[in-house]
Amino acid sequence: MHVLFALPHRNPDEWLPGLQAEMPDFKISVWDPAGPPSNADVALVWKPPAELFKHETNLKAVFNLGAGVDALLKMPEIPPHVQIVRLEDAGMSVQMAEYVLYALWRESRSFARYEADQAAGRWDPLEGLRREQWPVGVLGLGAVGSRVAEALAAFEYPVAGWSRSPRAIDGVQAYSGMDQLPAFLARTRVLVNVLPLTPETEGILNRATLSQLLPHAHLINVGRGEHQKEDDILALLEEGRLDSASLDVFRTEPLPAGSGLWKHPRVHVTPHIAASTLREETIVQIAGKIRQMARGEPFTGVVARERGY
Repeated sequence: MHVLFALPHRNPDEWLPGLQAEMPDFKISVWDPAGPPSNADVALVWKPPAELFKHETNLKAVFNLGAGVDALLKMPEIPPHVQIVRLEDAGMSVQMAEYVLYALWRESRSFARYEADQAAGRWDPLEGLRREQWPVGVLGLGAVGSRVAEALAAFEYPVAGWSRSPRAIDGVQAYSGMDQLPAFLARTRVLVNVLPLTPETEGILNRATLSQLLPHAHLINVGRGEHQKEDDILALLEEGRLDSASLDVFRTEPLPAGSGLWKHPRVHVTPHIAASTLREETIVQIAGKIRQMARGEPFTGVVARERGY
């Protein structure tokens, strides 16, 4: 098995020793677009250039160094027979849960208000938290969404989850299918988005959807920027239909300097850092799947292109 490291914008010296240690019997090389084709069997990628797939025509699979595969699915250069394999968790789920809890506590425990009070030199304790007033809804119950929902439920918030197909999670009220989406939204005050990006979910965080939330709603988006219609979010904030939003992803990244989201007093912006790929965990997971592939064994994480994840 020949493994090709095809990440032009990452230092291969940070990855190759770990990859070689986990796959000592495999050839591992670095893609050189100026050289002859490597005839590699699999490639490790993240937002690869289209040139890779014109240059490397022997590939049987590409392993994405991230959970989101929407960029790969938009590339017609990837032949239909080439498997696309997504990263499953590898330390990202717990980071997502931390981020969502942070964003929820910032609002439900009034920590954002206390930050402003400190800046103003104001001592003004507020009434304590009543969790039943903060029902949370998690859009997407895959590996990441399930971990997020479980973490929220552990802190005794009323938690519901919505997914395309039915899922069962202890302590989490389950909704599934488009017919149950309105009921899910109607019981939700804090909406957390961790959906994969597909043609069906693009733009799902829009005026029509967000207007169905409970009053004094808060949006937390750690999915993809293309999920949200940013003009709708700003309008709903101005109208008082949304109280606040914590956004880690944006339709254009970096977020343009002229975006109204930057300085809006009730928008909390972070630069797509809710979960970062952890190199050691990623190497162990990908190496295990490549070994299974070499032995002809089935492995998880293979993307169904017709579903988009």
